[in-house]
Order: sequence, then C-alpha cells, then structure tokens
Amino acid sequence: MMTNRSRVVLYTGVTSRLEHRAWEHKNHVVEGFTSKYKLDRLVYYEQFSDPVSAITREKEIKSWRREKKNELVRKLNPKWEDLSESLFGRSPKVPRSPRRPRNDAAEYN
Repeated sequence: MMTNRSRVVLYTGVTSRLEHRAWEHKNHVVEGFTSKYKLDRLVYYEQFSDPVSAITREKEIKSWRREKKNELVRKLNPKWEDLSESLFGRSPKVPRSPRRPRNDAAEYN
C-alpha cells in the first residue's frame, strides 16, 4: 500500500517488482491516480508465491473500509514510516530497464 505525506489517500496494488514500483511512485513516472495524489510512501506490503493469491488478496483489501485498511497498516507499521527506505536503502534504485508507461492497474509480471 502506498500513501502520501498526509496519509489522506491509500493505494493498493500488485506488483512482482516492489523496488521498481516504489521507484516509479517516488519519481511520479506514471501519470494518473498515484501521481495526482503524490502517493510515494510505501507503508504496507505482503509477499505471495503466486500471482493469483496476490491478486485475490489485493481485491479483498480494496473492498475494505478505510479504517480496516488503516488497522492493517498500523499492525506492520505503527508510525506509518516509508518502508522503502528500510527495504531498499535511502531510496529505491533507478530501474535497470526502461518500461513503457502504463496505467495504475494491478500489475504482476
């Protein structure tokens, strides 16, 4: 889950390349919802061994009310810190290979 500085908006998505996707968010590479609301802080994530499970979980979380999502984040990350710094260093690295712009739809490749 990504949020902005003020934690006003939460974005839930799926990716197989978390570091790359966090970099895209931080650098506002993809136009659309996440750029518009400056969603550049990784506050929650889960790992799955297969894409079907990941997508199923994403849909489950997206159906929840905001308070339930907030509680999920608070369990892993009580201070709502940007987890990308502890996972990837000071900031995520520039992606190795350029990717064509895409919309903010769920991604798993």
